[in-house]
Amino acid sequence: MSNVVFELLTLLVIILITILQSVIFVASEQPAYVPTDNITLNYGATTDLLANDGRSWAADKTSKFGPFKSSHNKSQAYEANTQDGSETVPYLTVRVSRSEFKYTFPVTPGQKFVLLYFHAESYKEYDRSKAFFPVKAGSFTLLKNFSASLVANSKGRNWFPREFYLNVEDNEVLDLVFTPSRSASNDTYAFINGIEIVSMPTNLYYTPPDSGYVPFIGHSYPFPVENDTALEMAYRLNVEGKSISPNDDPGLFRLWSDDSLYMTKNSYVTVNTSMPINYTMIQRYTAPKMVYRTARTMGPSLVYNEKHNLSWRLPVGSGFKYMVRLHFCEPQDLINSPGDWTFKVFINNQTAEENADVIMWTGHARVSIFKDYVVFVSKEYITIDLHPIHHQYYDVILNGIEVFKLSNSDGNLGEPNPELRVAPPPPSDSFNSAGAKTKKRSLLIACVGCAAGLITRISLLVCMVVQQQRKGTSWLCWWVNQNEGKSTRTSLLPDELRRHFSLDEIKAATNNFHDDLVVGKCGFGKVFKGFIDEGEKIVAIKRLNLESSQGIGEFLIEIKMLFQLRHVHLVSLIRYCNEKQEMILLYDFMSNGTLSDHLYGTSFAYDPLTWKQRLEICKGTATGLNYLHIEMSYTVIHRDVKTSNILLDDKFTAKVSDFGLSKEYPKDEMLITGIKGTHGHVYARGHKLTEKSDVYAFGVVLFEVLCARKVVNTKLLESQMSLAHWAKQCIADETLYKVIDPYLIGKIAPECFKVFVEIAESCITDVGTDRPSMNGVMERFGITIELQMAADAEMSKMDLASECSYLDIVFPVARDMDFNDESKVDSDKPNNEKITIPTLNKLVWHGRYNSK
Repeated sequence: MSNVVFELLTLLVIILITILQSVIFVASEQPAYVPTDNITLNYGATTDLLANDGRSWAADKTSKFGPFKSSHNKSQAYEANTQDGSETVPYLTVRVSRSEFKYTFPVTPGQKFVLLYFHAESYKEYDRSKAFFPVKAGSFTLLKNFSASLVANSKGRNWFPREFYLNVEDNEVLDLVFTPSRSASNDTYAFINGIEIVSMPTNLYYTPPDSGYVPFIGHSYPFPVENDTALEMAYRLNVEGKSISPNDDPGLFRLWSDDSLYMTKNSYVTVNTSMPINYTMIQRYTAPKMVYRTARTMGPSLVYNEKHNLSWRLPVGSGFKYMVRLHFCEPQDLINSPGDWTFKVFINNQTAEENADVIMWTGHARVSIFKDYVVFVSKEYITIDLHPIHHQYYDVILNGIEVFKLSNSDGNLGEPNPELRVAPPPPSDSFNSAGAKTKKRSLLIACVGCAAGLITRISLLVCMVVQQQRKGTSWLCWWVNQNEGKSTRTSLLPDELRRHFSLDEIKAATNNFHDDLVVGKCGFGKVFKGFIDEGEKIVAIKRLNLESSQGIGEFLIEIKMLFQLRHVHLVSLIRYCNEKQEMILLYDFMSNGTLSDHLYGTSFAYDPLTWKQRLEICKGTATGLNYLHIEMSYTVIHRDVKTSNILLDDKFTAKVSDFGLSKEYPKDEMLITGIKGTHGHVYARGHKLTEKSDVYAFGVVLFEVLCARKVVNTKLLESQMSLAHWAKQCIADETLYKVIDPYLIGKIAPECFKVFVEIAESCITDVGTDRPSMNGVMERFGITIELQMAADAEMSKMDLASECSYLDIVFPVARDMDFNDESKVDSDKPNNEKITIPTLNKLVWHGRYNSK
């Protein structure tokens, strides 16, 4: 009997202890967040309605918040014509207007969560494709020339919200303004289906004043996310695969999406626990429990984990800073000591955490925490990679990801519409409606026809620059002022160049001309990579070094040339800055760098170009030069044709650049002038300048393309220092293999190789009149490409391999090379002895494979 009583008492004690622990845990939990402002407006509705999640949405028709119209046109309310599985509220009704309308919300001061709900649909006479409008909130531009139709097309669904965060100061109201973008036909309109405004917990996503700044990835200084910044939510992911509904995020009603769509194919396992989560390190509303109860890890294979990462790739708009928030919690008690589980965190291939240790941060398992980082995005995605450090458990862990776009210094969050990244946007606020295309076409004709007058004006400009610099005024003011009050048909500036950029905008685009953004140097200064139009366009920015007297002359010549030249294979001048004596020009950015970078760059940033790519680049370059020589009303000689002046865009299209040394003169004449250009590319016997001078330099480029070595290499024997001279000697000795890039061995069809070398040899003949015209070179390159393609097709029919290989044609290698210390050159062997393919690993190259 006593044993029974003892067992009952023991059981009772266990129950009491369990209840006590639960009470203590519940008491320690912070209460759910209750917002001060919680506004939900259903636009176009006539009565209040309940959404599927049970929340009530007020009809805007009887609301005190608006709309307040700023013109005689009235907004109209409609129902959606179709039902496509969208939420019933607020997506089924809409308010539309062809004029600006505004809603005013007298909210309490503080940080706010603003959701705009859009259903891309045609409403009565309002065509879905005609909706283009910006949305502004006070000084912030939330959306810019926004097209719900294009966004819906990219998302694959017609309804979606856009989520923003901003601060409202004391004695301020929150105004949301919708303004149709201007168009020639005046048929654009703005619309909204629903607006939700909720008070945020203070500093939920902003930097608390007493906690320091957020680390700025890739920089030595931190970055504050303060109240003068607006944020847009780009991603909110539950890292385990299951989405979390707004109803399961009490107080803030945030949707946490499935992360699996953004993961790489690397192996992973999921972790899920029902154990309670402790919020002692952070506020409970930071993220719901389900985020911290679930996680992804790499799994138990130490061998696999050592060689791989746990990775996510998130597409975003470029040209903005983003705050990346990573949520961590070790949900298993197995990991309970600092150092048990450590790993590295990389964001966009830059180190964010050198030694991440969740237990070190929290002190215990099942304690939640997050880490924030700011990163500037120059490409259109953010990558997050976790890699384990070899400790007791060779693994990583992550529970949640949030990504927020940060507004630029001017308060802008707007970015291009998805389809408008490659096509010009529909008319926006700055659109000039009356015959813009006609003006641009007329302008180009006028520029070419007025070439003689332009030469005179440029000469005057050189004098005026000196005079204006002495006065401390802008270098382009005189030029632009001469055209004020005149039609754009007679302006010296093309329409797109009439947009002036302020020096502050240029500094913002280049991070105050930071050396990390220098992508090259030219005769008159540095070239920077920059981001303009809030990231819509990446540009190359040339800044004149005013201390260089030679640079000023070249700079002005380049301006003069590029104002007149428009061709797919010539680099284009797009914008300018003329402020505080600065001379700055903006060009289209070439994402694949220069041809020289690919041939013998030492950074290994690029893979070797294929033979077909090299042929297409050579043909494109010849086409651009041919345009200069014969397709203009006068002849333009480039005078500095070289691989570093051949730029490659994202599709490897060749663009001839750097016109600072160019000359123009009437057709069928020649100039007697000083020789200009780059040593090794210039035929300097004589001072007669014709288009055949460019042909010689292009021939040298062809040999650079074939052998991937520099034009002049002083470390070689004297007979081999000059690539052009050495190539001629190899041709005479019938040892053409001496100009072959090892990467090309077995990849060039013999027929194509023969014609290519014939073209290159004819271009570098000593007598200029014996050289072919650039038009002839361009046509011959069409033949080389056809020969290579035909040979490849024949090889493919033989099913020899997936990649064509011409190994029956031996191309022994004799590019500028040294033997390793272990190897000795046998002086008894002839200099032109063939080196077979198996011995290639014994060679040290001075081309792209070696920095010597």
